[in-house]
Amino acid sequence: MSTDTQKVGTAGRWTPDSWRAKPIRQVPSYPDETRLKAVEAKLAAYPPLVFAGEARRLKDHLGKVARGEAFLLQGGDCAESFAEFHPNNIRDTFRVLLQMAVVLTFGAATPVVKVGRLAGQFAKPRSADTEVIDGVELPSYRGDIINGFDFTPDARIPDPERMVQAYNQSASTLNLLRAFAQGGYADLHKVHQWNLGFVEKSPQGERYQDLANRLDETLSFMAACGITGETTPQIRETELFTSHEALLLPYEQALTRIDSTTGDWYDVSAHMLWIGDRTRQHDGAHVEFLRGVKNPVGLKCGPTMDPDDLIRLIDILNPADEAGRLTLIVRMGSDKVADKLAPLVRKVQREGRTVVWSCDPMHGNTVKSSTGFKTRPFDRVLGEVRGFMEVIRSEGAHPGGVHFEMTGQDVTECTGGAQAITDHALALRYHTACDPRLNASQSLELAFLIAETLKAVRDGQPRTRVAAE
Repeated sequence: MSTDTQKVGTAGRWTPDSWRAKPIRQVPSYPDETRLKAVEAKLAAYPPLVFAGEARRLKDHLGKVARGEAFLLQGGDCAESFAEFHPNNIRDTFRVLLQMAVVLTFGAATPVVKVGRLAGQFAKPRSADTEVIDGVELPSYRGDIINGFDFTPDARIPDPERMVQAYNQSASTLNLLRAFAQGGYADLHKVHQWNLGFVEKSPQGERYQDLANRLDETLSFMAACGITGETTPQIRETELFTSHEALLLPYEQALTRIDSTTGDWYDVSAHMLWIGDRTRQHDGAHVEFLRGVKNPVGLKCGPTMDPDDLIRLIDILNPADEAGRLTLIVRMGSDKVADKLAPLVRKVQREGRTVVWSCDPMHGNTVKSSTGFKTRPFDRVLGEVRGFMEVIRSEGAHPGGVHFEMTGQDVTECTGGAQAITDHALALRYHTACDPRLNASQSLELAFLIAETLKAVRDGQPRTRVAAE
């Protein structure tokens, strides 16, 4: 479909740069427009990071999630870092996602669609344009794709060349992820080897080893029946898709191309892009940009989201009501999810819109610890997941997935969990440049609890029993 004929709803003609005529938020002010344009032109000539056919395959998988036939597991770093770019970090995050997927698939008997916050999650929205430390005011850090974390005037100047570095790091990350996913590392016969050293001796590590032992028995039985990795590739390979917030629109536009097989526009920086809660204005630049690309799209829904506004956004972003096109990522906070989510689900159900409902239990549960660190209490994270599932079920919809910030590193950034991380323990290994992340043990603990809840849903157990666990 050409740009001359492409129409999306009643919003008018779309082009990759039509967002530039719209109001925009959360973007930096580059001091040198000429350098910015040169970088955009350079990126526009680079190869795609992902392919349109892969994005369409993810959309098909998400369509199954929307119909209640699968579960979405979306997770990864808060904001990827140039400084921490290392194959071991990529491997460990991939490994934890594999562990969580196995726990959910085997424990809840449901297929899992794996989407990483990887290979492109470099830009972060900020609550203020500047920050003040010891009386010095500088531009806020907006992610490594825009400026530097160091609190110095030079580091905080937005530099367009950082987009090229982000592209190169994303390409390298994707190359390694594809090798892990297709090269034998994801073979289910290796589930025991996926356990990270610091998780292995934890309560979650013991539970995981027990599950792995049972999976070994199942695989042995299947092999006796002639079903092996040689005859069934799904046993030795997996699919992992990538996603990030489409915040820095000059970068996204530069990586938007026409698919040669369909004539449709795709943003080839990731398989899935999402719009943040701060940039979801229906007449804003970010909604304008994402309404025109054919990738699966996510929309963050915070506690200020109005039901009528949500329907308007759904109609802009998914006018054809395609299953798998739109994922609503709910981030209310554990104390608000019961009251704020129900009207949204009720409205969407009443209007008959097809969406994936996913829970982001991280962003609404950030607090400041007694020791001054930003943190997220694990019990609040879990409380929002449970509240989300309770509301979704009570309104007759399908709790389709979770979206969370995590790392395979042994960090101490979120308090609580089976490790019982305290406020005073946060300083031991607090490595995030932006928001606190779950470590591998906490992520695995969350996966077991979600699997138990999904199993209870599948078995038709009373909702009150699930909430009380």
